Amino acid sequence: MSTKPHADNTIITFEQHNLLETQRYPGSSGAFAWLLSGITLATKIIAAKVRRAGLSDVMGEAGAVNVQGENQQKLDVFSNNVLLHYLGLRESIGILASEENETPLVLKQEAEAKYIVVFDPLDGSSNIDVNAPVGTTFSILRRPHDVGDRHDQNDLLQSGRHQIAAGYVLYGSSTMLVYSAGAGVHGFTLDPAIGAYVLSHENIRMPTQGKWYSVNEAHIESFPPTYRNYVEGLRRGECGSKRYASRYIGAMVADVHRMLLKGGVFLYPPTIDNPAGKLRLMYEANPIAYLVEHAGGRAMCGDQRILDIRPESIHQRTAMICGGPMEMDFYEKCLGAGR
Repeated sequence: MSTKPHADNTIITFEQHNLLETQRYPGSSGAFAWLLSGITLATKIIAAKVRRAGLSDVMGEAGAVNVQGENQQKLDVFSNNVLLHYLGLRESIGILASEENETPLVLKQEAEAKYIVVFDPLDGSSNIDVNAPVGTTFSILRRPHDVGDRHDQNDLLQSGRHQIAAGYVLYGSSTMLVYSAGAGVHGFTLDPAIGAYVLSHENIRMPTQGKWYSVNEAHIESFPPTYRNYVEGLRRGECGSKRYASRYIGAMVADVHRMLLKGGVFLYPPTIDNPAGKLRLMYEANPIAYLVEHAGGRAMCGDQRILDIRPESIHQRTAMICGGPMEMDFYEKCLGAGR
């Protein structure tokens, strides 16, 4: 992984990077770059609000419950509204779907509105009150070619392998956008001095083996045996003769970000209370799995590849384990032993 934008220290912004990428596709109209500018603008506004969270009235609960049955935080509502607004202005987007909305929003029926964007506006929003990291995840799909002239909510029920791009924004000690459109995974750090995301981590590749695992161990007694044996095996040093330590922030984006850069494994197993898993497939697991795979890792649910799961509903839940090559090889060994 390179952390220098260019050999001569030339600044490369996210917009410049994507324009360079689109030059590889003759006839590109620029509509996709315009779509992405909606994401970057919205997340800059969210980042500014996060930085002032202790000084403005965005901390605490909003007093409503979302479709997931979770108490909405004020910053959840703010982030969702900002993303819906700026993405809704992009003519190329036909459908938007968010964790905070029960049903997807069909915006436009024109043929030019060929993109679908699915997102979680604020992952880990309960961390805001204690000044811990939070994030935004997003997934971009293309409207299926075999549908009729009109958009339908079922257009977006595509498996994750059909994503044309995905990413997340981490609001932490700095604001960082990690993104892939299939040609490598790249990180862009928001430079407040110029108001732009600047390439800071080019071509991120996961280490073959890390030394940390991330999981909420408070629920380990209710994990299925394969996952319990896996975590215990990591502790005992059965994965590459290295004893793993626990690191868990409680915001998926933050835990996954450390894993992408430093290696290791992130897991959110099924439990007795949530036998199907708790992560949302389309706007949490799928974009993360897409990034992990393009960075050289793997992402699974049980014995199935996350990106091969065909969703039946926009808010479908799933379990997930994702990590580097050695961690996932050890997981599959535990999985085989449990059969």
